[in-house]
Amino acid sequence: MAQFFSIHPEHPQPRLIKQAAEIIRGGGLVALPTDSAYALCGHLGDASLLARIRAIRGVDDRHLFTLMCRDLSEIATYARVDNAQFRLLKSATPGSYTFILEGTKELPRRVLHPKRKTIGLRVPDHALVQALLSELDQPLLTSTLILPGDLAPLSEAEEIRSRLGKLLDLVIDAGPCGAEMTSMINLVGGVPELIRAGRGSLALFGFAE
Repeated sequence: MAQFFSIHPEHPQPRLIKQAAEIIRGGGLVALPTDSAYALCGHLGDASLLARIRAIRGVDDRHLFTLMCRDLSEIATYARVDNAQFRLLKSATPGSYTFILEGTKELPRRVLHPKRKTIGLRVPDHALVQALLSELDQPLLTSTLILPGDLAPLSEAEEIRSRLGKLLDLVIDAGPCGAEMTSMINLVGGVPELIRAGRGSLALFGFAE
C-alpha cells in the first residue's frame, strides 16, 4: 500500500521532501501534485517505471512522456534547443506548459517517442515540485494522472490513494490540486504547433485563447 505524505504546497517540509526523494531513488512510483494536475512520476533511470505508468494509464509505447525539469538549463541538457526555441521557453517557464522537443543523447532511448525521438519537457511553477527536483538534482519522468475512461485527471489525494494505493509507492497531498492538463506546444520544426490547449495561456505563442 502506498505511503501518504501531507506536504505544505508553499513551504514544503525538508524532512518529507528528503523522504520522497529517497522513495523515488529507490524505484518508487509517486503521485505528485503540480501546477496543473496530478502526475505519475519516478526516477529517469528506472527502466521498469515506464511499464508501470503505461499499465496505470492504459497507453502503449507511443505515449509521449514528459521530463519535469528545474529550469531552462536542465531542459537544454536533455533536449535540442536552438536560439528561437530558447527565447520561447524563457518567456513561458516556469508555467503550465509542456513543450515537445527532440531529445539528446543524455536521455535513455526508451523514454523517447519510438519514431520521432521526441519527449515532452516542462518547468513547473510549484514550490513543492521544485523542492523535490532540487533534492533529486535531476529531472523527474512523468505522465499526467488520468485513468482509462476518465474525462479529467485525478485531483484529490484521498481518491488517488483509494483507487491506486496498491499500484503506487507514495501519494503526496498538498491541498487542492487542479484537474486541467498543461498546454502542449510542439517546438520541433521551428514554428510552434498547438497540440493541446490547457491551463497555460496560449497568447504567448500567438494562438487564440
